[in-house]
Amino acid sequence: MFLLPPAPCFLPYNAYYLKIAMPSPFPGMNPYLENSAYWSSVHHWLITEIARLLNQQLAPKYVVAVEVRIYETSGEKSTLIGIPDNIIAKSSETSIKSPESNVAVAVPSTQPLTIELALTETIKQGYLEVRRVGTGEVVTAIEILSPINKNLGEGRIKYEKKRQLIFSSSTSFVEIDLLRKGNSMIALDQNIKGDYRILISPSHQRPQAYLYAFNLQDAIPVFSLPLSQEDPEINLDLQSILHQVYDQGRYDLIIDYQQKVIPALSATDAIWVKNILEKQD
Repeated sequence: MFLLPPAPCFLPYNAYYLKIAMPSPFPGMNPYLENSAYWSSVHHWLITEIARLLNQQLAPKYVVAVEVRIYETSGEKSTLIGIPDNIIAKSSETSIKSPESNVAVAVPSTQPLTIELALTETIKQGYLEVRRVGTGEVVTAIEILSPINKNLGEGRIKYEKKRQLIFSSSTSFVEIDLLRKGNSMIALDQNIKGDYRILISPSHQRPQAYLYAFNLQDAIPVFSLPLSQEDPEINLDLQSILHQVYDQGRYDLIIDYQQKVIPALSATDAIWVKNILEKQD
């Protein structure tokens, strides 16, 4: 009788290699996520997770669609003068005779500069539409702002036009601004201050709207999502969604918290961030 050797015991892959995700160290917005190196992916994650959550809550009367807006833009600098690079290109050489001899010596003419051309860049930006099932009517539009919306230029002009079209329609509007840098879309009274803003504009209440203005050290407020007037509003916990995005995107492995925050913080917020991070060590 032959006995088979015992089967090898294999632990799951995660048991060997998967590092448990560390939650975001900040109670509200994580300022490191505002860095342009991360924001594009953060924006994508937020759009996806909000759509997933709302589709669970609004079915079967409504469906949430992820739409994409495309911008064609050029860099802020049309040309960038750089260091001469003789390897990339060499100009023709001219020959002259040395006064000490009759040997021809090759002397290069003016060397070329390496420059960067202002190429047209295609930027895709997602947004959400809550649509009524059956008719396809857009009941609510949800926007999460990106730098192209807040910086002066063609992207902002196009976004402002769309924004005004919504304000003139029967569609409710939600605008989420989690970026400290850039020109605000909302002209605030001097007594109203906030690093971040959430604008809620139910169509039936215009021109009145609701504005949440909050700071880095605050938790992101829970807000009500307007739907059709006959339907009750539902609450959207953006703070929980952001924490989930941080975990799913594994930003704990991507972000180097030893680096300075970009864009820069105020002196007060810089001390607060430093204290938060020191407590994590």
